[in-house]
Amino acid sequence: MAVRNSKNGMSRRALLKAGVAMTVLPAPAVLAQTPEPLKIGFLTVLTGPLAAGGKQQEEGAALFLKERNGMIAGRKVELLTQDTAGSPALAKTKLQELVEREKVQVSIGPLATNEALAMDSYVKQSKVPLITTTSAATVDLKARQPHPYVLHAFGTAPQVTYPLGDYAAKDLKFKKICIVAEDFTYGHEGAGGFQLGFEGAGGKIVQKLWPPLNAPEYGVYLAQIKPDVDAIYTGFAGSNPLRFLKAFAEFGLKGKMAVLGNTTMTDEGILKVMGNEAVGVYTGGWYAAGLDTPDNKKFVAGINQLYHHDPGFYTAGPYTALLIVEEALKHTGGKTDDAAAFLKAMREVRLDHGPIGPVRLDEYGTPILDIYIRKVARVNGKLTNTIIKKYPQVSQFWTMDPKKAVQQPIFSRDYPPSKYLE
Repeated sequence: MAVRNSKNGMSRRALLKAGVAMTVLPAPAVLAQTPEPLKIGFLTVLTGPLAAGGKQQEEGAALFLKERNGMIAGRKVELLTQDTAGSPALAKTKLQELVEREKVQVSIGPLATNEALAMDSYVKQSKVPLITTTSAATVDLKARQPHPYVLHAFGTAPQVTYPLGDYAAKDLKFKKICIVAEDFTYGHEGAGGFQLGFEGAGGKIVQKLWPPLNAPEYGVYLAQIKPDVDAIYTGFAGSNPLRFLKAFAEFGLKGKMAVLGNTTMTDEGILKVMGNEAVGVYTGGWYAAGLDTPDNKKFVAGINQLYHHDPGFYTAGPYTALLIVEEALKHTGGKTDDAAAFLKAMREVRLDHGPIGPVRLDEYGTPILDIYIRKVARVNGKLTNTIIKKYPQVSQFWTMDPKKAVQQPIFSRDYPPSKYLE
């Protein structure tokens, strides 16, 4: 069901009248004087194993609009929410409904990488911009050609795991690691980035295990982990990180080897229901609630007040996507009728504010942004992603030459090739 967020306090006419009485705005800041609302499609997951992340995404979007009384650049906002249920086919159908029935000017989402891939051809056909909000910033851009209508609020899955692999080899001095990651696009991409980062810094991936997204239990995989590895790299999403880490501890492996993971392994949304099984887990991420910046402190305080828990990267995704829309509309005077100008303005946004700090887009529409290495610890009795290292302004290509990187195969079970399996 579509959710329309369109509340505002003072009437728009009264606001305009007050503005004229106070001052005459310079031409670049004049906003669109149209009664038509700004329609934004919002694709997320509200049912199924990924629903916890979807709920956080809703919270991030809701906070953004609450802070602005439901207005962006002088226009009332209708946020039209669709539940994709984590299904690629359904995600594409829901996007079509938003574009063709609701006539949205821009969409944000979806949550999962495989959903974004299913939408790819339709986004090109419809020419209605899509801003992805989490791990959906997939590196499989149809042979990595720049997609004119897709932008990413966050980086790609391997963009956070390249540095994590580098850190595991250089700082933690690990030599041998086993990969245990879910057998779908997001799992492959995160694991692939970690492997390239780790082996590029001198380590060896000696084993790979691929549980399905809907695995009923993990015992069969835990029993296969080689006992002499220094650590395991884990790639899970939704509620599955909790299930896996509990099983890992119950299997008697906690303390025998370290655990590293993608950003979703200990995102604040799932961390709040975890226990000691999460303590000591290392992850890479674009975001942590503990980021010590004024904008993030305000963001965290807002989510705390409304929802009584800390935000995670799922929460920050739609908030950042809406910041991109807002900044673009400031440059177009609040107008979206010139679709090409609106798209150009979004692609040229340079965010120097917001919860994730400085962000700019590369030619592929993918952010260059800071990546943090985090470690779960108890701080004042609460599980927290403590930040132990920052890799500043990381691009989706890590240290690779972009021209060579775009020619490599897409990440999969078979790529990167396994050179050191035992």
